[in-house]
Amino acid sequence: MSYPDFFETAPVVRTRDRLAALLGASTNGELTYHYADAVRLAGHSCPTVAGAYLMGRAALAALYPGTLPERGGVAVHMPAPADEGTTGVVAQVLTLLTGAAADNGFHGIGGQHARNGLLTHASQREGDAIVFRRLDNGATVAVELDTSPVPGDPKQRSLLAAILQNRADATEQAEFARLWQDRVRRMLTEHADDPRVVRVMRRQTA
Repeated sequence: MSYPDFFETAPVVRTRDRLAALLGASTNGELTYHYADAVRLAGHSCPTVAGAYLMGRAALAALYPGTLPERGGVAVHMPAPADEGTTGVVAQVLTLLTGAAADNGFHGIGGQHARNGLLTHASQREGDAIVFRRLDNGATVAVELDTSPVPGDPKQRSLLAAILQNRADATEQAEFARLWQDRVRRMLTEHADDPRVVRVMRRQTA
């Protein structure tokens, strides 16, 4: 199995998971996530998956400055219903990074380490910001994604149309895939910390 080379240069997300430590899943519960992990989860690599990965990374860094984020210690609220657009895909990537799960998530051990119910969805669209809240101290950030500063190549549209209509040859299919992943590459390697792309806003602790 091989991935595009830039997967190896994309930022990593390092966390500490107390449940992983308890059950001996990793040394000290430390878990490191790579972009390839998000791709394996989603089954594809696209600006949505990359954007979700970067939003989760940015939120954890803002909530846990100077220390390893506590996976399982954050609640996540999605601003749209789970079945709207790409909301579900984004939520799955955020579950991977934060541990926050919907009602079907892990129910805990002896009243501790529960993950279920930490991921919630709005019943109707509430804007674009995803809200992340630390369970221990209530610190909260809202994160928005704007991919417009990293535009795709204009040729992608016509190439995709040709592929979907079974008119594209192998060369055109390869060119579409290259251009598609090049946009993802630029997001992850050139704009990972670009506030125009990933905007983090602190919210007043209740």
